[in-house]
Amino acid sequence: MIDSIKGLGTALVTPFTDTFEVDMDALRRLVAMQIAGGADYLVVLGTTGEAVTMTVDERQKVANSIIVQNNGRLPLVLGLGGNCTSDVVRQLTEQSEWIGKHFAAILSVCPYYNKPSQEGLYQHFVEVGKASPVPVILYNVPGRTGVNLLPETAIRIYEACPEKVAGVKEASGNMEQIKHLIALSNQQTDGNLLVISGDDGLAAAIMQAGGAGLISVAANAFPHIFRQIVHQADSKLQARTEELVHLLFKEGNPAGIKTVLSQMGLICNRLRLPLVSNSESVQHEIAVLLSNLNF
Repeated sequence: MIDSIKGLGTALVTPFTDTFEVDMDALRRLVAMQIAGGADYLVVLGTTGEAVTMTVDERQKVANSIIVQNNGRLPLVLGLGGNCTSDVVRQLTEQSEWIGKHFAAILSVCPYYNKPSQEGLYQHFVEVGKASPVPVILYNVPGRTGVNLLPETAIRIYEACPEKVAGVKEASGNMEQIKHLIALSNQQTDGNLLVISGDDGLAAAIMQAGGAGLISVAANAFPHIFRQIVHQADSKLQARTEELVHLLFKEGNPAGIKTVLSQMGLICNRLRLPLVSNSESVQHEIAVLLSNLNF
């Protein structure tokens, strides 16, 4: 178990300019804002960061910019996954020294589109664990991948390489499954397989059930609020964010959080195709909400 991935992790957005180039200045400001706002660690090049729409060179520049701006102040987690096991292993092997030097862990999503069986998920993540120079957070998000990593499979993966599997980012939205995973982790791994909320709206409930933290989208704009929700398992404050979280995901992520950040004057409201900005109606709803928030 590694303490550096407990608490609030912010899944950083990648700001783009009006011409859809990576806005490095805005990115550096966002990193500074997360540090000042109390985030415990940063997730680099995850789903929220739109990594799949960037070139290899752009991803490297974004990661390096975050590394420099962070300057060792917060642990960093690198998003690195895919639906071809050998390709993920190749990336881990080729970048082993760089990853090991700068990152506390990698966040690796369940293979998507292929729809592997539980045995396929098991074998995939065992190979990823063996190749990774740092611990791995398994990322279960069935709504995006089309496959659900079951608690028993997650435990099997941990038992096959306990030194390399740090936790599970659980974004299934299924509290019964999440509680079962936490119970199995406590029973079979002494709690060393961390269970991390991948859903802003379930953070307090998962913390109350014994979870280890949250990897948050909303914290891009409100790190201080979501730090309190996580560190205090604050269900009352969580309830006050319900409408915000709903609007953030109403037309998909990261469209909602980019609307919020742009209305706060922090970034341009640009996403790369096939993702698009929120509709005018949702942008208006968010503007009204922001004007009434009293955090």
